[in-house]
Amino acid sequence: MSEQLSHRRLSGRIVIATHNAGKLREMRELLQPYGIEAVSAGELSLPEPDETGTTFIANALIKARASAIAANLPAFADDSGLCVDALGGDPGIYSARWAKEAGDFPKAMAHIEGLMQAKGATEPAQRKAHFVSALALVWPDGHEETFEAKVFGRIVTPRGESGFGYDPFFLPEGYDRTFGEMSSDEKHGIPADGSQALSHRARAFQILARACLS
Repeated sequence: MSEQLSHRRLSGRIVIATHNAGKLREMRELLQPYGIEAVSAGELSLPEPDETGTTFIANALIKARASAIAANLPAFADDSGLCVDALGGDPGIYSARWAKEAGDFPKAMAHIEGLMQAKGATEPAQRKAHFVSALALVWPDGHEETFEAKVFGRIVTPRGESGFGYDPFFLPEGYDRTFGEMSSDEKHGIPADGSQALSHRARAFQILARACLS
């Protein structure tokens, strides 16, 4: 949740502080109904800052601050990850790093599965996990807004080729299909009636939209 007492309205052109094509696609889809023109840090050839924070919020701010300064535009950044209960919350803020070190996300999922098996986490009740998304908005003058949301579920055998990252590995509570088996609209589409979105990123965006876009 955001802790700001007052919020600044976002409009015009922004830079999305990511080089990740999957995140960029989702962020653009979320912003599109609000008429926000978005260019990515990758498209502007901006360098990727070292993510040295110890929380999702801290890393989102690092990325947004770097892009806001470099592009002289308001910057929108996400830091997200998968937290597995049986692994003490790992990979958490190191979710992307685990995939990079493993070689890709399928190998990272296999590695996580191996760690869970070694801990005897084989039954559904032992395989609880959640996704976290922290969003940061930073303006070139230093004004900052932060928002965070989670979605809970469990780890399953990877299924589906939609989405990206660890999506095929995660079955959200109350559903019989993984994020990897869901369409983009199912996963992060925001309901027209204002009810809660499904994905962690869409839930965080709902909070942001009420504060800075509505």
